[in-house]
Amino acid sequence: MTLDSKNVETGEGRVAIEGMDLEGEHLAPNVGGTEQHGAKAHSDGRGVTKPAGSRGERVSSFDLAQFPLPKGREEEWRFTPIEKLQSLMADGVESGSLKNEFQLPEGVTQRGISAEEMRQIVEMAPADRLAATAVSNAKGSWLIDVPAETELAEPLRLKMTGQGGDPVFAHLVIRVGNFSKALVILEHEGTADVNALVSVVTGDSSDVRVVTTQMWDDAATHAAQHDALVGRDATFKYVTVSLGGGLVRLNTNVRFAGPGGDASVYGLYFADAGQHLEHRSFVDHNVGSCTSNVLYKGALQGESARTVWVGDVLIRKEAEGTDSYEKNQNLVLTDGARADSVPNLEIETGLIEGAGHASSTGRFDDEHLFYLMARGIPEKEARRLVVRGFLNEIIQKIGSEELEERLRDAVEAELAASEN
Repeated sequence: MTLDSKNVETGEGRVAIEGMDLEGEHLAPNVGGTEQHGAKAHSDGRGVTKPAGSRGERVSSFDLAQFPLPKGREEEWRFTPIEKLQSLMADGVESGSLKNEFQLPEGVTQRGISAEEMRQIVEMAPADRLAATAVSNAKGSWLIDVPAETELAEPLRLKMTGQGGDPVFAHLVIRVGNFSKALVILEHEGTADVNALVSVVTGDSSDVRVVTTQMWDDAATHAAQHDALVGRDATFKYVTVSLGGGLVRLNTNVRFAGPGGDASVYGLYFADAGQHLEHRSFVDHNVGSCTSNVLYKGALQGESARTVWVGDVLIRKEAEGTDSYEKNQNLVLTDGARADSVPNLEIETGLIEGAGHASSTGRFDDEHLFYLMARGIPEKEARRLVVRGFLNEIIQKIGSEELEERLRDAVEAELAASEN
């Protein structure tokens, strides 16, 4: 077993490997610096007891009583301004509504389902108070079904537009059958206070890509848990883009239903003054011979702009043959902005292909700027080119040219705002 580490800026990280629990703060000069905690296969295969605070020991349940109201000091809440989420955590609140526009390709169906049927389909339960409240107050779930052995010729789209009013609670279940291929796009716009659970179940040997965009107005608040249960030999790609909203907290969780699963989780966020954009990812390697890759990139500008990324990967004792990696990079464009980056890696078996994580936060790479300016590009345009290239790596994962172009334009507008 080998463990390599380099110093990195921002964030507290923990890597727990065969009984070792290493924690600390990391510092680095710029986004070019990376922090790496990694592990390669070990011959003895010994498992270990989970360290205190293990991600695998947190409660998950559809029973709201299992989740008391948080006080803000708990590990999963310490970065979150929970005072702004009180209305979305209260039980028994009548749900408001969004303007929903569905584009369902031929063969795809949509219907309401009972709690009993939902429990038969969805194995991954709410992991915090917000998600449990979303289901409880929604008073029902919606199922979007892609039949087995179906390749969608066009994206399955759901556009949700907030129009103010009461808080909105929702539970959406997306099921993609065995040997099917689908691109699912969830778009959020307007002004609303929304709390949602999205449960994705992918069939064996399926190929599923889910894209969610948060393009809210500044007054919006959006809390969500997005779960994916990845089928045997299935490929799952997830892309989230958060550019709007006053407060966004999005938890993304992945588990595997059988060996051979391949999951990629990508995120992009751009925070302006006064925005709080928080993303959390958890990849639970609960079966063997699966792979995962997590990459989140963020940019910040303006006084009190705040971003949070917490990435958890758990490789359980039974998950032999796992190959996993997670990385977060943040680019700070102005003074007064703050990015928190917390990668956590827990490994309970040495019989893996590999595992690691990296985190970095900083300002522009002076070498990149010098290279561009030395070729006659003005500094302002050079800075734009650096940011565009930095974020475009995520945008190009989406798989829809029309949406990719719109998001590039939105990023361009964010950059223009920073120059005013």
